[in-house]
Amino acid sequence: MKWIPKGDIAEKVFRLISSATSSPICQYVSSPTTFLHSVDPRIKLVWLLALVVLPARSHIVMRFGLVGYLALLSIWILPRQVWMDQLGRVGLLSGILFIMLGLGSDGVPPLVQSRTPPPAMMGLSKIPASLGGYSYLVMKLGPLQLTRKGLAVASTSACLTFTIFQSASLCLSTTTPEELAAALRWFMLPLAHLGVPVSEVILTLLLSLRFISLVFDEVRNAALGIVARRINWKHLTIMETVEIFFIYIRRIFKNIFSHAEQITQAMIVRGFRGDANTHKIYFLRNSSFRFADFVSLLFLGGVIGAAILSEYYLI
Repeated sequence: MKWIPKGDIAEKVFRLISSATSSPICQYVSSPTTFLHSVDPRIKLVWLLALVVLPARSHIVMRFGLVGYLALLSIWILPRQVWMDQLGRVGLLSGILFIMLGLGSDGVPPLVQSRTPPPAMMGLSKIPASLGGYSYLVMKLGPLQLTRKGLAVASTSACLTFTIFQSASLCLSTTTPEELAAALRWFMLPLAHLGVPVSEVILTLLLSLRFISLVFDEVRNAALGIVARRINWKHLTIMETVEIFFIYIRRIFKNIFSHAEQITQAMIVRGFRGDANTHKIYFLRNSSFRFADFVSLLFLGGVIGAAILSEYYLI
């Protein structure tokens, strides 16, 4: 029972929920129009794939370079209130992951002793220390230690987490759901000859992208409704506080299912009869190759080349 929020804690929880979704998450930001808005969505998907693979296959300097690049790009592309909210939460999550893995994967020194006797007992001279200054131990914090293995694991996981979340956020903020669906459909068309239901996958993706924003809006609106009622939490018992939380969750699901039913009725009115192959979807996208697309591909090639060269020249 001590873990159940009560009193001022319950109000802080609802205020935190109402403010956590204040910035548009997974929503298209149409203004201001930037360079990234004019890039072809197919190139953006290639960038997303590259940003998932590169942090795991490149040098640690390249990993943090990609993190800095995405952070600067977010500051340039997104509005101030959006990038401050997103970078703060993603950076906090990545920082916690970095500390936990850095000190936890190889942070505790082994308690066993080596079975090899010292060189003096075997009549051998002492092995000289390395002249290159190499040290497996990077930092020591009391009983914990940060080693090269822990640093590699922590940097890979933290940078990969940051790049996945922030690159996906940038892509969704600068690309409409119709453009993303059209780009994915262009890549999946060859799979249609193998029997893959490409049309159903694209329609499901399009509906999901439309539905995500509704979920966040309902979570925020329900929390705002409870906060606006100015409930005196100190006068409530624990069971009454639990009941309010259950009412909150029930209201969210009720509104979500109501929106789903409205979407279903709207699709039926527009002629959808259950067959995604015969239902026409208008993506409203001009697929002409522009100067921004050429610059994006050129820069992508430079980033991939730098990641490959970092494995050979940065040791």
